[in-house]
Amino acid sequence: MGEQPIYTTRAHVFQIDPTTKKNWVPASKQAVTVSYFYDSTRNSYRIISVDGTKVIINSTITPNMTFTKTSQKFGQWADSRANTVFGLGFSSEQQLAKFAEKFQEVKDAAKLARDKSQEKVETLSNHSQQDQDQESGRETPSTNQASSINGTDDEKISHVGPEAAVLKSENERLKSAVEQSNTNAKKWETELQTLRENNARLVDALQESSANVESWKKQLSACKEESDTLREKIAELEAQCKEADQEKQKNAQLSVRVQELEAELRDKEQELENLRKQAEIIPQLMAECESITTKLQAAETKNGELEGRIGGLQVDIDDSRQKQGNMKGELKKFMDILDGKIDELHEFRQGLSKLGVDN
Repeated sequence: MGEQPIYTTRAHVFQIDPTTKKNWVPASKQAVTVSYFYDSTRNSYRIISVDGTKVIINSTITPNMTFTKTSQKFGQWADSRANTVFGLGFSSEQQLAKFAEKFQEVKDAAKLARDKSQEKVETLSNHSQQDQDQESGRETPSTNQASSINGTDDEKISHVGPEAAVLKSENERLKSAVEQSNTNAKKWETELQTLRENNARLVDALQESSANVESWKKQLSACKEESDTLREKIAELEAQCKEADQEKQKNAQLSVRVQELEAELRDKEQELENLRKQAEIIPQLMAECESITTKLQAAETKNGELEGRIGGLQVDIDDSRQKQGNMKGELKKFMDILDGKIDELHEFRQGLSKLGVDN
């Protein structure tokens, strides 16, 4: 009942791995309450932290302990009684600085209490030694005095009476000192029993923490395996997403190409339509050619009759023949162009149908 909290904060609690003495093992799954307690009956200070019903820190502060800041938000101290090293992770630098400052204050107070306790022990030891010296000093003169008296009984009584009173008072004081020492012995036995019980509880807590550490190790291993599996799945999904993106890009490119080909097809169809319209004029040209041929034949038939006018008509005939030759050449070129266009259109349609089958 004499133990009261003097400072409280919250932090993540860790303990050093007992096997490797290098790695930190989390003692709490989340930030827990960490408090400084002062025991007025024993004049001692402790750091205590409880996670639910489990005691994860029960460290008595001694003057030899040192709190070390290992980072901006992490500090540690070694407890030789618990045979471990405690570590605390804070959410801010201010909390770490406040905890370290309070640790130094408690450490100084524990040192002062230890010095006072040593002074009291030395004082009691000196007083006890002085009392023993005084008692032995007093008994020797009284004995010598009693043995050296050769007077009457009244004289013996008059010399022994004051010494007996002094001895009686000394005996009473020694009895009270013995009773006080017995009381202190009982108190120390009670404290020893309490320490044994605390030690037993700490051993149980240590065993439980060791079992929890093994369980946490298994859970950590399972979590690592699950994490590796998830990472592999994520890598597979990312690869699939990349493939899907590539397919989308290909589809987009194919869509653009199809649109371009459709536009080209429309242009070719328009050009083919124009060629068809031009091809419809060919029969007229052929009819004109036949008419001209007929006229030429008639002109040749009448050649004999028109020998007189052959000079003038020869020019007309030559012109007609030249026009006919030019018209035939143009007609042949036109037919060649038309055949080439038809072949190109046929090849274009085959490529377009092949592209549709590939899609």
